[in-house]
Amino acid sequence: MTERVIVPAADQNGLKARLAEHFGRAPYYAIVDFDANGTVADVKTVPNIGEHTGGIGHSHDNLLEHQPKAIIVYGMGPRGLASFQNAGVVVLKANADTVGEVVNAYKAGKLKKLTEGCEHAHQHHH
Repeated sequence: MTERVIVPAADQNGLKARLAEHFGRAPYYAIVDFDANGTVADVKTVPNIGEHTGGIGHSHDNLLEHQPKAIIVYGMGPRGLASFQNAGVVVLKANADTVGEVVNAYKAGKLKKLTEGCEHAHQHHH
């Protein structure tokens, strides 16, 4: 693996999965690995085991174990954002509705950094 990004997903459809509205409450996370040529080499979907979905711990802490280079989201809370930033993981703002679309935008350098977390507790489209 040369590069890995993680995207919150609403379903388990790989690159065709719809993005989940809010990072910590996403039912799944798509983990996308790229090869040395920048081509998608592998996509796997893991369930959200964080406290927002009845599990334990915070999603951001659980996902750091996967060692992503970047996280692509509509938005996330300030604690998650700070956790990723402190670990050297870039958090980028999603600009499309499927995992594949945001991964393509990522590879094309078209995503902007997410600079502040949101405090909202409800689900919404950023």
